[in-house]
Amino acid sequence: MNLNEIQDLIKFVAKSGVTEVEIEQKDFKITIKSEKQKADAPIYVQATAPVAAAPIAAPAAAPAPAAAATPAAAPASDDDKYITVKSPMIGTFYRSAGPDKEPFVSVGQSINKGETVCIIEAMKLFNEIESEISGKIVKVLVDDASPVEYDQPLFLVDPA
Repeated sequence: MNLNEIQDLIKFVAKSGVTEVEIEQKDFKITIKSEKQKADAPIYVQATAPVAAAPIAAPAAAPAPAAAATPAAAPASDDDKYITVKSPMIGTFYRSAGPDKEPFVSVGQSINKGETVCIIEAMKLFNEIESEISGKIVKVLVDDASPVEYDQPLFLVDPA
C-alpha cells in the first residue's frame, strides 16, 4: 500500500463516519481510528513497517476483487424466518445506480439469487452487491447515501 492509497483511506474514513478501519496483509498492517463525537477529531494511524518493499505492490491490488464479494446471509435475531443481507465491506450505501434512477429493490419486491440489490461505494469504486438468496424484500435497514460498515445488516428478506 503506497502513501497515496493510505491518504485516500484516511480521507474516506473521515468522510464516512466509521470509527475504525483495520487492513492487514502478509507483511503490512494499518489501523485507522477516529472519534465519531467530535467534528474536528484527530485520526490516528498505526502502521507496521513492511518486511520487503517489493511484495507490497502485489497484495495492494488483491483487496479489490475480494471487496466485490457477495454479502453474507444470516438469520435475523428478531424473526428466524427472515434472512439478513449484510454488507460485505465498508463504504457508502446506495439503493439506485443514480439519483434520478429507480432503486434496485423495494419493500415487497421479489428478488432472485444473483440479482443486484444495492451499490456500495468504497474508495471511489462502485461495487454492485448481489443477493445470495431468492425471496421477497421485507425491510430496507439502511438509508440511501449513508455510510455502512462491514457485516452491517442492509435488508431483511423473506425466503418463503
